[in-house]
Amino acid sequence: MDNGSAHAAGPDAGPAPGPDPRSEPVPFAPGSLLWDIAGDVRLLLSLPAALVLQVAHPAVGAGVDEHSVFRTDPWGRAERSLDSLQLWVYGGEQALEEGRRLRRLHRTISGTDTRGRPYHALTPAYYAWVHATAYPIFLRAAQYLSHPFDERDERRLYDELLHLGAILGIKQRDMPRTPEEFWPYFDTMVREELEKTPVVAELLDPRRPIRPPDGAGALLRRIWPVLRPPLARLHVFVTTGLLPPAVREHLGLVWTARDERRLRRLGTVVRTVVPLLPERLRYLPKARAARRAART
Repeated sequence: MDNGSAHAAGPDAGPAPGPDPRSEPVPFAPGSLLWDIAGDVRLLLSLPAALVLQVAHPAVGAGVDEHSVFRTDPWGRAERSLDSLQLWVYGGEQALEEGRRLRRLHRTISGTDTRGRPYHALTPAYYAWVHATAYPIFLRAAQYLSHPFDERDERRLYDELLHLGAILGIKQRDMPRTPEEFWPYFDTMVREELEKTPVVAELLDPRRPIRPPDGAGALLRRIWPVLRPPLARLHVFVTTGLLPPAVREHLGLVWTARDERRLRRLGTVVRTVVPLLPERLRYLPKARAARRAART
């Protein structure tokens, strides 16, 4: 996900301080929920919904609109973002350095959002919102693409996401402390902050021009004009379907009962097929390497 209203801090709070180096969080290891789900290939289906949820915030959307290369280098940006995310969970001590690197990267990102308000990427309210979007999207993805979490694992997942936030330099005071506190915060954010920003509209436009993947062979480049439209429609369909219903309604996105049935059928296929895949196909490269290293 990209690396930002917020639970305890407002837009005028200024950039958040970094974590206390004397109490740095412990990296993730086997046995955690995130270790099992953050490297699963199904993550590729759910990440776009998290991105849309992030950029629906006017400040985050303006930051991406003005400072991101998602238009000029979409494949490279996606690859770098995914590599960064994988380091958070599977990087061991590198996860801590990646968190520091991301904060350094965002120090210069500032401007004015669509409502005329000044923003800075490290304002606690905004930085925390980007991270907070992971929780509802993980739950939605599990509901459709694997198996829904029970109440115990929902709480466990939330605790792990708070811990991941600490790795990224997000103070716990800037996040809801429990799932019970998260949902009122989330509802308030949807109702009072989110909007269909220009970046949201662009990401959900199946006609958005996307060139072939970097390094594509001659055959793929030749048939890309034929492949791109159905792939783009599928991408927008899954992204829209994995957004929480309240978000879809607030943003004015159309989602019919037929759409819901189609997504559930697709989910049945995905959760049946993916567990049957060999590890080299089921897990992303950094996750696969970390799992192999943990076994040895």
